Amino acid sequence: MKVILLENVKRIGSIGEVIDVKRGFARNFLIANKKALYASKENIKEVEKIKSDLSKKDNEKKLEAQKISEQVNNKEYVVKKLSTENNELYGSVKPTEIAKLIQETNKIDIKPSMIQPVQEIKALGKHKVKISLHSSVDAEITIDVQSAETIQ
Repeated sequence: MKVILLENVKRIGSIGEVIDVKRGFARNFLIANKKALYASKENIKEVEKIKSDLSKKDNEKKLEAQKISEQVNNKEYVVKKLSTENNELYGSVKPTEIAKLIQETNKIDIKPSMIQPVQEIKALGKHKVKISLHSSVDAEITIDVQSAETIQ
């Protein structure tokens, strides 16, 4: 299915580009998240007219992402969780918890979907976590998972 990108999408393409992707990816991700439009003749003409505006908006988003990156990059956040005597966690640290921690600490809007890896942290210690703020801007933080209480 051919679509026109309305913003830069990592490993897919850049603004205004007409690309061919699988139908499900186009409908469920690109079009649903307003990252693309169906590639009809009318839409192609419309995107050509507003391409410079889209580029400006993308640059603004990129600058905002860079500011956020400067605030959180290489910072360490401490999470306290219940653990066993063998230093295994009860439960895990999920991306939603990490996003909430960053939001509370820095007053920044971070969505859990921006946190990579998406897997949960299931061990005590320091873990590097990447945050994808924009298609070309990433930040890396450290999550220090400490034992709040040891349960036998």
